[in-house]
Amino acid sequence: MNGSVLCALLLAAATAASAVLVIYSQHQSRLLFAEVQELNRERDALDAEWGMLRLEQGAWATHGRVEQLAREELDMVMPGADDVIILRRTGREQSR
Repeated sequence: MNGSVLCALLLAAATAASAVLVIYSQHQSRLLFAEVQELNRERDALDAEWGMLRLEQGAWATHGRVEQLAREELDMVMPGADDVIILRRTGREQSR
């Protein structure tokens, strides 16, 4: 074989290898794009769930709910006026 035929074969092989690598790269790009889309859907679902959980937490922690549980489950009651003792600071403690 002479030099020009060998050069043409090398160029053809390099072109074929480049084409295969472009196809492989495009395939990997599509796979990664599909994965990104799936992760975005998962993120959106988790964000929605997080929002619902925050609303639920707010509902469970309302003052009325805490007071109701204290009355029903712990048998707690509001103290009467005779049961309340007010403490006042004296002497050195007042200067703080």
